[in-house]
Amino acid sequence: MDIDSIKREFPIFDNKVQNNDLVYLDSANSSQKPRVVIDRIYDFYSKEFSNVGRSVHYLAVAATNLYENTRTSVQRYINAKDKNEIVFTKGATEAINLVANTFGQKYLEEGDEVLLTELEHHSNYVPWHFLRNSKKIKIEFAEINEAGEITIEAIKNKITNKTKIISVTHLSNVTGAILPIKEIVELAHSKNIPVLVDGCQGAPHLKLDMQELDCDFYAISGHKMYGPTGIGVLYAKKKWLDDLPPYQGGGGMINEVKKTGISYGELPNKYEAGTMATAQVIAFNESIKFMEKVGIENIEKHEKELLDYGLDILGKNNSIKIVGNPINKGGVISFTIEGVHPHDIATILDEDGVAIRAGHHCCQILHEKLKLPATARASFGIYNTKDDIDQLSQSIENCKKIFNI
Repeated sequence: MDIDSIKREFPIFDNKVQNNDLVYLDSANSSQKPRVVIDRIYDFYSKEFSNVGRSVHYLAVAATNLYENTRTSVQRYINAKDKNEIVFTKGATEAINLVANTFGQKYLEEGDEVLLTELEHHSNYVPWHFLRNSKKIKIEFAEINEAGEITIEAIKNKITNKTKIISVTHLSNVTGAILPIKEIVELAHSKNIPVLVDGCQGAPHLKLDMQELDCDFYAISGHKMYGPTGIGVLYAKKKWLDDLPPYQGGGGMINEVKKTGISYGELPNKYEAGTMATAQVIAFNESIKFMEKVGIENIEKHEKELLDYGLDILGKNNSIKIVGNPINKGGVISFTIEGVHPHDIATILDEDGVAIRAGHHCCQILHEKLKLPATARASFGIYNTKDDIDQLSQSIENCKKIFNI
């Protein structure tokens, strides 16, 4: 791959940050956008805009077709069996809330258990916590091992006859651990337990095949896949979408409305109430095409090379402690420097144009387990190079000099 050529497709890298070339190492937070995605939003609003699924005039029909084309592209990209198993949401957070609310409403009762892990992002904990308050369910956590990963044994040890659903991340946004999703699903299904996967970090970096993974639900965030903000995807097996109640009420999700009752629309309209983020959905199609053009296998290979290089370079620095050492790891390196708060690290690195994340990364439970108030995190995207990691390393040295380390 010609990474320099790919990088030129992202306009943001034409700009300077603090009078330096931008070194963007925060893709686990949100990825940058290629020009085709940005231009698609502009073109839709300026030349093609209409609401979808409502009117029969030319613009409305054309917009509806474009909107549905994205659904077909998502189906192909994740190898879902049916395009109607693709539900558009405003993000992965809403996708998880959709499942927690509808599944919880229909199937969870007082004393039932939901099994999570200690790696979970708040988006895959807080919605279940709401049910703990409203329906008196219990939440159990599979524990990480010393490498910062979740083993199949850790899941197995926490399953009881009260476990009603398992909800786990695909790839940790802190330790980078890639969970054995297929094995977890096989174990869960042997006990008739459905599985939801938080794919925020999985979808941009790993090859997905819903029919092979066989999970019941998979949540995707568009803005981490080189796509717009405000768009996400819930993949759900058709049997669940048919069975579960609607999540929100309003226009677009109904079939017939009378004073005496309401019937709901066919899938996936049943779960897409109101005016959707049409421009974002249509532009998301361009981000999928972009990733398909590059090739997910090439993305995985490139990010693995960056990860190995970064672990080697940073691992040689005695002042740096890398957080987690999972066997299967994605392109995330979280670290600490003794005597320097992660926020100070990030602030000083920013002066060199190096953008990283600092804090608890919406994973306070994990950081509490690690006995760390916060960590610094460098995360990779397709536009990153080994030169970016060299600049990261040099900026860390500058940081150490400031703190006399």
